[in-house]
Amino acid sequence: MRVYLPATLSLVADFLRLGSLSGPVDAYAVTDALRAWADTSGPSDDEELELVALSEAARGSLRLLAADAARPQRVVLAADVPDARVRVSDGPDTAGPGQVVVTEALPLTWLRAAHVDDPDAEPDVRRAVAAVLAADADDPAAEAVVAALDAHELAWHTPDELPGLVATSA
Repeated sequence: MRVYLPATLSLVADFLRLGSLSGPVDAYAVTDALRAWADTSGPSDDEELELVALSEAARGSLRLLAADAARPQRVVLAADVPDARVRVSDGPDTAGPGQVVVTEALPLTWLRAAHVDDPDAEPDVRRAVAAVLAADADDPAAEAVVAALDAHELAWHTPDELPGLVATSA
């Protein structure tokens, strides 16, 4: 299953140093609940659904940045994880559809891509980091600040580019 993990550049540095992320790891994926939620506004194809999961993980990255001194860039790691090591956790009592947990350590070899903000997004990311918790609590003004990040596409990187990204953020 393709999963999207919210991250920061500090977390990526640790991932590279250790060769894995210890489990459990919260992530997002295309689940039945995400598919049903997205289809309420019309049918969605798999590519659109993956973009929704990636977007939810990018919002999760903002939450991590609120507690991390890393450079203010959203980071989402895309990994292919065996289905048996993924537990869907997006039931009716959770914050949103698509939530999953990677139940065991996630080795670097499962990583397929990283999606990272370009440095020019930093001012908007800083504002969104300050607003994300209020946005999660349904504050419309804070949600508008977070939504402004939609103007910044996350750049796609291969796993072998990660050491360079981490080095330039230090």
